[in-house]
Amino acid sequence: MEEKEPKTRPKRMHRREVLKGLATAPIVGALAYGIYKKNKYYEALNTNLLEELDFDFAKQEDLSVPINKKIRIGVVGYGSRSNYLLRSLGFAHPNYIDNLLNKAKKDKGWEKRLQNFIEQEDLGVEITAICDVFDIHAESAIKACGNIFRQGTNGKQGKAPKRYKTYQELVKSPDIDAVIIGTPDHLHSPIAIEAAKNGKHVYCEKPLSWTVEETYEVRKAVKDNDIVFQLGHQNRQTDSYHVAKSIIEKGALGKISLIEVCTNRNSPNGAWVYNIHPEANEKNIDWKQFIGPAPWHDFSLERFFRWRCWWDYSTGLSGDLFTHEFDAMNQILNLGMPSSVMASGGIYFFKDGRTVPDVLTMAYEFEKRDFTLLYSATQASENGRGRVIMGHDASMKIGNTLEIKADRNSTKYKEKIKKGLIDPNKPIFSYIPGKDKIDAVTSATEKYFAGRGLLYTYRNGKQVDTTHLHLREWINYIRLDNGSQPSCNIDRAFEEAMAAHMGTISYKEGRRTYWDYENEKIV
Repeated sequence: MEEKEPKTRPKRMHRREVLKGLATAPIVGALAYGIYKKNKYYEALNTNLLEELDFDFAKQEDLSVPINKKIRIGVVGYGSRSNYLLRSLGFAHPNYIDNLLNKAKKDKGWEKRLQNFIEQEDLGVEITAICDVFDIHAESAIKACGNIFRQGTNGKQGKAPKRYKTYQELVKSPDIDAVIIGTPDHLHSPIAIEAAKNGKHVYCEKPLSWTVEETYEVRKAVKDNDIVFQLGHQNRQTDSYHVAKSIIEKGALGKISLIEVCTNRNSPNGAWVYNIHPEANEKNIDWKQFIGPAPWHDFSLERFFRWRCWWDYSTGLSGDLFTHEFDAMNQILNLGMPSSVMASGGIYFFKDGRTVPDVLTMAYEFEKRDFTLLYSATQASENGRGRVIMGHDASMKIGNTLEIKADRNSTKYKEKIKKGLIDPNKPIFSYIPGKDKIDAVTSATEKYFAGRGLLYTYRNGKQVDTTHLHLREWINYIRLDNGSQPSCNIDRAFEEAMAAHMGTISYKEGRRTYWDYENEKIV
């Protein structure tokens, strides 16, 4: 990148010039223009901040690679998350289309959701293999993957994928190029390792690993076999995160000393008490394969469908929910590994036999960066505080939207506050993508994920599924075939996994854990 000549003083711009520039900025143009028309206060604040930082909103470019051939994909695990992953690739069960069609008759929001799915970009992939230990899920996956025309139950079906009984057989198949892993946590790494050893590219849902030991093994397998790896943190595609990173790098917040993140939920579903399929039984579930490397336990429908509630299969709040927060901050601030972690919590509300906590707090110290990251979670309250990055001069609250407020004792903004040009009680900068384009989000869970930028973002004013973009990035890097890796590659995955394990060990052992940077291990 060509370096710009240093500027001794930001160039003052007339209002017309600022409006012209903002109106053509792909990320914030429409929003900023509307703010200028309605509010002189925001006109001054946004103009002053952008000028002072010499900030330019660069367009968020998506890697684009010609579709020269079909990428053949095998899917291992077809629960609720893999169901969404397949839809993000363009494959939905016909019943899903029927459901949207019925809802669209009553609500324009659902009509828009259906339209977005039908018009979603064809990524040039074919699902050729399916593996699930639950027969009913496997049959449903086959039906979804054959629905290549995105039609309802009376629509035309394409070629159905082959079902494999074990993931070991699937990853050895010569009919697949890549594998998507959407299983319970305890099976992520074993499948990823086997797939890598067989030369298959891997998209793995978070977290990367269930144990510390396998974290090293999966990293080695990925690198030794030169495959393209992407961890399923779709928040990497959220526009507001890219804007946040750019603004922070320009110094808008000043010296950062504290970050607070949380994931509060208050419903049985949010606490992993998922519905149990009424037709599930010992005959249509391969229990032995589900257990895999986990400690043996007699057949249990509750454990099979609500596996996140037990350490035997789960990584708990640290691996399941904190990893979203860690990766978001790692993306924005390049955190790397924390120097130490102290965790506490317990099972305070859901007295249902679970072994993982339903309340957890963790303090992550980053001594090399001189700041602390505080995480808290409860599964019995929806009082969400959001993600807040606190600097000496300003604080940033970020989710699918972004807001910056100056600190009343800021050094950078001291004179403007004194002159009344900045009110510390009001934002000095706001970013609200697609403000007038609300999607049909109805359930508490969907609203929760939408607010955190985990369902959709905007590209050039159009609402786009973040998981679709994340899978697209992975597929494009496979097509590039030049040794380069996508945004949530194995190195970023290693960092999120080890950070989560540090918190889990601290909670279980009641002590502070440390990261040995030289030997890359938890002590």
